[in-house]
Amino acid sequence: MQERYHPAEVESAAQQHWNATNATLTTEHAKRPDGSEKPKFYACSMLPYPSGKLHMGHVRNYTINDMMARYLRMTGHNVLMPMGWDAFGLPAENAAMDKGIAPAKWTRQNIADMKAQMQPLGLSIDWSRELATCDPEYYKWNQWFFLKMLEKGIAYKKTQVVNWDPIDQTVLANEQVIDGRGWRSGAVVEKREIPGYYLAITQYADELLDNVSDPAAPGYLHGWPERVRLMQEHWIGKSQGVRFAFPHDIKDADGKLVQDGKMYVFTTRADTIMGVTFCAVAPEHPIATLAAATNPTLAAFIEDCAQGGTSEAEMATKEKEGVPTGFFVTHPLTGAQVPVWVGNYVLMGYGDGAVMGVPAHDERDFAFARKYSLEIKQVVAVEGQQYSDQAWQEWYGDKQRGVLVNSGEYTGLGYAAAVDAIAAAITVKELGEKKTTWRLRDWGVSRQRYWGTPIPIIHCADCGDVPVPEKDLPVILPEHLIPDGSGNPLNKDDAFLNVACPHCGKPAKRETDTMDTFVDSAWYYMRYTCPDSANAMVDARNDYWSPMDQYIGGIEHAVLHLLYARFWTKAMRDIGLIKYDEPFTKLFTQGMLLNESYFREEPNGKKRWFYPSEVEVTHDERGAPVSAVARADGQPVQMGGIEKMSKSKNNVVEPGDIISRFGADTARLFTMFAGPPDQSAAWSDTGAEGTARYLRRVWTFAHRQADVVREAGDDFTGISPAGARLRRDIHLLLRTVGHDYDRLQYNTVVSGTMKLLNALDDATLTDSPADRAALREGTGILLRALYPGAPHITHALWQELGFGTRIGDLIDAPWPQVDEAALVQDEIELVLQVNGKMRGSVTVPAAADKDAIEAAARAHEAVEKFLEGRPPKRVIVVAGKLVNVVG
Repeated sequence: MQERYHPAEVESAAQQHWNATNATLTTEHAKRPDGSEKPKFYACSMLPYPSGKLHMGHVRNYTINDMMARYLRMTGHNVLMPMGWDAFGLPAENAAMDKGIAPAKWTRQNIADMKAQMQPLGLSIDWSRELATCDPEYYKWNQWFFLKMLEKGIAYKKTQVVNWDPIDQTVLANEQVIDGRGWRSGAVVEKREIPGYYLAITQYADELLDNVSDPAAPGYLHGWPERVRLMQEHWIGKSQGVRFAFPHDIKDADGKLVQDGKMYVFTTRADTIMGVTFCAVAPEHPIATLAAATNPTLAAFIEDCAQGGTSEAEMATKEKEGVPTGFFVTHPLTGAQVPVWVGNYVLMGYGDGAVMGVPAHDERDFAFARKYSLEIKQVVAVEGQQYSDQAWQEWYGDKQRGVLVNSGEYTGLGYAAAVDAIAAAITVKELGEKKTTWRLRDWGVSRQRYWGTPIPIIHCADCGDVPVPEKDLPVILPEHLIPDGSGNPLNKDDAFLNVACPHCGKPAKRETDTMDTFVDSAWYYMRYTCPDSANAMVDARNDYWSPMDQYIGGIEHAVLHLLYARFWTKAMRDIGLIKYDEPFTKLFTQGMLLNESYFREEPNGKKRWFYPSEVEVTHDERGAPVSAVARADGQPVQMGGIEKMSKSKNNVVEPGDIISRFGADTARLFTMFAGPPDQSAAWSDTGAEGTARYLRRVWTFAHRQADVVREAGDDFTGISPAGARLRRDIHLLLRTVGHDYDRLQYNTVVSGTMKLLNALDDATLTDSPADRAALREGTGILLRALYPGAPHITHALWQELGFGTRIGDLIDAPWPQVDEAALVQDEIELVLQVNGKMRGSVTVPAAADKDAIEAAARAHEAVEKFLEGRPPKRVIVVAGKLVNVVG
């Protein structure tokens, strides 16, 4: 074998071997040598968006998956690790507008580029299952399943108030509105009413909630991180309370009672109903619209409210503002007249678009009432707490300790009793009842953009909205169009737009909205199992592999993607396509890879970000960075601190650069060694260099011991004490490394392999066959322990040292088993102290009793030296640890 380690040669040869032997090709029902079936394990990383550039953050994510897959294959599992591309979406359209090319061309080129960047990493991906969500063979089944959901009433069409980005000309989700502006364009977001298609995820709200909140539920997700379950639980947001009406006589221009004379609200605190001093309605509420017709101030306020987002998060942080309508509604229990205001914090899409204002017991209402000098009436008291209407205090809303006051016949009741009594009274009046509500809203899947799955609907003037017949699927998205920013180009493409009605044959038009890209990612992992299934969305191969055993991805996808995937799975189950309830048995959320960031403030207020390689950093005497300048002009740049690797901040480290300098195994291994996989870790060039040195040490050790390892046998009879100590150290470390693999602590796996190398390097063995066997065994264990993280160098050394001839390819080698006999010690080494100070060590038989240990200690030369010939007064033995001779 070569004396020096050359990563490029080693990695090229290993990958050629794997490709030639189809080493990563996966089949169902794989067998063990004895004919029994291997247990399946499906481990999958969230599919990437093909941005065109891979960075070391991606390397970290996929190495986590690869280490898991390779280790599980060694432990006897049939492992599936696929890869694909989340290829539809707005970034491709924006890039197309910038570059003047079709999104399809840009996307497919990026896929080719990213795949080419991935392949040098040696990931054990089964590329035969690769898919791109922009391929008609894939999105055909989006369309087919949409039509099935339409038949079942899960998909439907309605008009709703949405966030409209006037620059990007598209609807935005609440999460895409930041400080009232579109997350990409920065334009002030408008509220619009437009028709669109929705999926009734709320039909599954109870089951979706139970499986993240109730450990006793059959489908409870025990294998998910608690914080993800809590995030999902909060998003679903189940609330139990009372929905009731404030009667009124407000009439529209035609003399009809608005909403039949009842303004409904929902509250979880019906016990505070006697503290209502105002009501607030959303700017889109019919009462607000009616009042604005004759109130210019209110009309202007409503127009201002139309700018900005509709998310609860934004409403929570926005300053509470309102304008009175001049209308009053009637309190359902007291008959008092209650003023109605329009509030910018009330959302029409939540509940009935109206809220009761109880300022003494709701912080938001309190702020609103203080601002507009509205009455604040205490109706809940807590023993030992002093009431004040001058400042908000948390105890105002304490429903566990509170007792009603100033509440007429309900005074003195606690929370539960008061809610029951008030709900009963409202029910008798036929003005409301107890009700459960949800924060979760149905999923709007219509997007007014081009690069996505066409919604398979045809609009006919006579027949209405007509589903595309199944035989005509897929509705192919034309790939030659280039968006210009003036809306959806499908509206201008006659070949796509104009079509005959499937029912009557008359001229009709296709739906030009495309599906939300969360649709594409809601089920792609199932399609991996059967990507060539031409006649079905999924087939029996999905029954074999699914549900997925381990899903890996970022915490940023903890809510929407995972929630939609869970919903989609349940809908597929109910339509009879699959037999399981939840798609992902276990979930692992990896930490981000971080790097230093540098920027310079431009005159227009924007930040120009610099790559770390473009910056010269000055450090103080302790090595801490104190200032930085751009290499190009020598002018100062600001240090932005450690940030997530991001192309937008130019602080990404590209794997190609690291691979060319150190090799793919170093790139992989350092991203694992940098920190626990579930926590963020900082990139460090010096850390990568250290990892490269470690791999060179592994190679050097193997080269030095190659002849011994190749020729050694397996018989440990007559092993020397040093050989026995080596075997014990190796098998103790093997136990720890295996445990760390099982719990996905790959940073300590890497450090464990370093300890294995140290143990082998430090051993002072004899030239006996038994000691040679110990060296060979330990080397084989090191290579197998290191292999999932650094597969190329270990593959090469496995072959060079003869293990391949005896055992077979490393990729299929079994995980080594801990030899319990090797852990049994014939001798133990105890710390020797004289008068409490360490003076060396004493070696005794492992079975030595207290008297034998005392005798050995008394006879030690250090005792004679440090007691200066005086006889010991006593000897203290701490079993298994130390012996202290007191003189």
